[in-house]
Amino acid sequence: MAYISDMSETEVISMTANAARRVAEIATKLGKDPVLRLSVEGGGCSGFQYRFGLADSVEADDITAHSEGASLVVDPVSLDLVRGSAVDFVESLGGKSFKVTNPQAQAGCGCGSSFSV
Repeated sequence: MAYISDMSETEVISMTANAARRVAEIATKLGKDPVLRLSVEGGGCSGFQYRFGLADSVEADDITAHSEGASLVVDPVSLDLVRGSAVDFVESLGGKSFKVTNPQAQAGCGCGSSFSV
């Protein structure tokens, strides 16, 4: 996993090599830079939901983690809800998806895209 080196350990966000490879694959197909944006929005069955998308730009106040030539960016507001999390890419019988392992989540839904704190 890659970590942000200039932040305290409680503020770290990380992306696994598996997630980084998937971001690079998607970005290559779309002709974009391999930068995955993770944001948190209100909604979902548990209160908050994760949103993923390739970033068109990186803002000055975004928090960035790097792994295997790809980047993960998170805005400061979302970081408050995902601090300490790891983003992975998983393949299972249920399908393929990015998965957030969030130590702040008190509860979550079955699909893993919604959580509460």
